[in-house]
This record gives sequence, C-alpha cells and structure tokens, in this order.
Amino acid sequence: MNAKPSVGALTAPLVEALVRDATTLRLAIEKTATGATIVDAGASVRGGLEAGRRITEICLGGLGQVSLVPDSRFPRWGMAIQVTTADPVIACLGSQYAGWNLSEGEFFALGSGPARAIWAKEELFGELGYKDEAETATLVLETDKRPPDGLISYIAKECGVAEDKLTLILTPTQSLAGAVQIVGRVLEVALHKAHSIHFPLDRIVDGSGFAPVPPPGADFLSGMGRTNDAVLYGGQIALYVEGPEDEAEQLANGLPSSTSRDYGRPFGEVFKAYNFDFYACDAALFSPAVVTVTALSTGKSFTAGKLAHEIVEKSFSGA
Repeated sequence: MNAKPSVGALTAPLVEALVRDATTLRLAIEKTATGATIVDAGASVRGGLEAGRRITEICLGGLGQVSLVPDSRFPRWGMAIQVTTADPVIACLGSQYAGWNLSEGEFFALGSGPARAIWAKEELFGELGYKDEAETATLVLETDKRPPDGLISYIAKECGVAEDKLTLILTPTQSLAGAVQIVGRVLEVALHKAHSIHFPLDRIVDGSGFAPVPPPGADFLSGMGRTNDAVLYGGQIALYVEGPEDEAEQLANGLPSSTSRDYGRPFGEVFKAYNFDFYACDAALFSPAVVTVTALSTGKSFTAGKLAHEIVEKSFSGA
C-alpha cells in the first residue's frame, strides 16, 4: 500500500510563493508579534482571480491543479474554474473541506486547507485513516476580519507548530479571490455528498470539476448566493470509481443538486426563506448540477442532473 502524501509538505512551497508574490497578486502580508503570517486576499486589499486560483490549490493540499478556462456554456460570463486532483479524497475531504469551526468572541470562521489534516480532530479523519505531520501549518479562513491573537495561538497549539510556522489566509466571500476559491470546491461538494450517502470513499479513484466564475457580490450575502449558484446550477464533475457498475449508476443518480427539495431557486432566495440559517437548508442541495460517474470495471459512464442557465443568469446579473 502506498504511503499517503503530506498535504502540509506539498503546500509549503505554494504558500511561500503566494507570500513572495503578494505585491503582484494584490495581497497584504502581516507578521504578528509572535511570528504568524496573515495573508489578506480581499479584506483591506483588492486581491484577484489569480490569487484565488493559487489559494484553491493550497486548499487542495497541493494535490490538485486549478485553471481558469473559457466557459462557452455561460457565454455572458465566459470563464470557469477547472479542478483536477491526483487524490480526490485526501485533496477534497482531507484538506479543502471547510470543517474546522473557529470562534473567539464575535469572530467566527470556517477553516479549510492542509492544517486541518494536522489537527485531524474531525470525525471524518478517523474514517479517512489520515493524519498529516508537517513542519508548517496553513489554514484558509472565509472571513473579512483578522482573527484575534488568542485564536491564532490556539490554532498553532492545536496543530503542534510554533506560531512562526503558521500561515492564515483570509478570503472574504465577496472578494475576487474568495469567489474563485469557493467555486473551486465544485469537486469537494460532490465528494462530501458521496460520503453523506455512504458511497465507500476508498473506491473513488479520480475526479475533476468545472464551474463558472461569478462576478463578486457587493456584500457577503450576495457573494455567498452567487458562489453557491455557480456550483449548484452551473457545476459539472466527473468521478472515476471502482466497484459494480450498478453502484456507479446509483452514485450518479444520487449526487446532483436537483435531488434536493430546495432545488430550483437562486441560493439567496433559499437562504432567505430559512431566515438565513445555513444549516436549515436541505444538505442535499450542496452538490454540482451535473455529475458523470464512470465505472472503471466496465468503462461505462452514467450522467445525471442538468444545468440551470436561467438561474445562473439571474444570480450573476443580480436580477
């Protein structure tokens, strides 16, 4: 059995390059009094698409390639993010998934990225049989606020690293970089839903994803709506799985966002209907619009779901 890769080690050079190129990427870098590095990718600075692309590769634990490519499916917007991975389960669930809830006082953010695998206290890591050991820790936070010093110290301690080995990357939802890195989770949400419907993760061999890049929202709520709609109504993924052909077909049929009772309206409307309670939304909604699953045993592929052009247009244009 092959040893599992270290997402911390793989991302270290990517993080170093991000910090080194901060001026070009329109990022701001802060060194705290205790030595931690904070990368602002859109709160007090502009950031940008390329910063978001690089941050998405960091979120994937260095196990994914992310490209900004033409998208003829939605010609008015014209650009999509394309994600491929060398190890979709570790890249998406072991690193990219925003599974670390962090709060102190009025500050709250979800943490994603390779530091999660060093911390590894989520139940999911027991199922994955994965825990990383690395000399540095990097966490991506979906926030426009600087984390309190106490929380920074807590994260470093939980990861077992000195604070000067910790990097926190801030990606506000309504920023260009934030929009890219959230839509870049198009494959991750499919892996998460596969896990929730109990498909054996060790049978998922490879995968790729594709979703339109929305214009950033004017505020957090509109930004969250557009980034979710990009995936739920414009996202497409492909999975390659081992096992019986009929189970690959069942997986394809169970994954698309159209299986949800909340499907059919822009996410902003759904969110408002639930009084802005994210966890009241039907969890089955959070998956790509179109899914193709290929059974490697026979080479047969199964496709389910559909693109919703009108909803993407309504959402992205602010209609």
